[in-house]
Amino acid sequence: MEERTEIANLGEFGLIEHLTKNIELQNASTILGVGDDAAVIDHFGKQTVITTDLLLEGVHFDLMYSPLKHLGYKAVVVNLSDIYAMNATPTHITMSIGISNRFSVEALNEFYEGVYFACEKYGVDLVGGDTSSSLKGLVISVTAIGEVAPNAFVKRSTAQKGDLICVSGELGGAFLGLTLMEREKKIYQENPQVQPDLENESYIVGRLLKPEARKDIIEFFEKNNIVPTSMMDVSDGISSEILHLCKQANLGAVVYEEKIPIADDSRKAAYKFGLDPTVCALNGGEDYELIFTLKQEDYDKITLNEEISVIGYTTEIEEGIKLHTKGGNKFNITAQGWNAFQQ
Repeated sequence: MEERTEIANLGEFGLIEHLTKNIELQNASTILGVGDDAAVIDHFGKQTVITTDLLLEGVHFDLMYSPLKHLGYKAVVVNLSDIYAMNATPTHITMSIGISNRFSVEALNEFYEGVYFACEKYGVDLVGGDTSSSLKGLVISVTAIGEVAPNAFVKRSTAQKGDLICVSGELGGAFLGLTLMEREKKIYQENPQVQPDLENESYIVGRLLKPEARKDIIEFFEKNNIVPTSMMDVSDGISSEILHLCKQANLGAVVYEEKIPIADDSRKAAYKFGLDPTVCALNGGEDYELIFTLKQEDYDKITLNEEISVIGYTTEIEEGIKLHTKGGNKFNITAQGWNAFQQ
């Protein structure tokens, strides 16, 4: 039996000290980190970008199949993804959690192991946060702070007619991972003797439980002098993200089904579950890829990057927002993506 240390034994300050005692600062901009009333950051003439996210047990994650270490990692990554989506570099995070007494200090250590692993991988400093007791479920709130050269940030609303619509990586995997996990959870609830069968689906499970933010794409832009005309990250599925980018810029769009990047593992899993891979890629959320628009003259610069796919282009608003299927049909793209308020 593993040892279990009750959080009450440490008290709030003791807990924070315990969880933050080994922090190593990685950024020169961090003047003062954890341990004072507030952190102090100096971005040396750059502009500061700030984003925050709330993750609630039972809404955004299920502890039945989300290991705490992965959850800590993911909580950081999904916030960093929003900073990258502004064409900025994340430098700092704060992490606040609400915990019930069903969590031990050891469980929180595991969660923070994931948090620190993500901080190290992406070169960000954890500079503050809070812990509180929660009456029901685990609550995680992360704020991420980044820096960007003056006015080099990229908004959602600034695409131009005739721009290329591009996306990084591959789509639909996280949704298929969720589909698999929910299926296994149901089987387990009906029959706890049955061992989960993840059927070698490590790719789609990884896309759900341990997503990555696209630091590499932002670095590629900088190296190749590329500034997207608009950009956002794919958290709700690209159909709803395309609608956001187009509506905010008063544009239409054409998207080609055969250009949408889908991993072979995702395609196979979709067929196994009786789902259409394209629908999973368009409407599944949580891929944390970047979707962005580019001037056509930048096309040659991105052909070298296998991680970037051009999936369509923007048009006059009157032409609507259309998907051209492999079979030659045209459909209106609708926001079938994940809606946090539909239960």
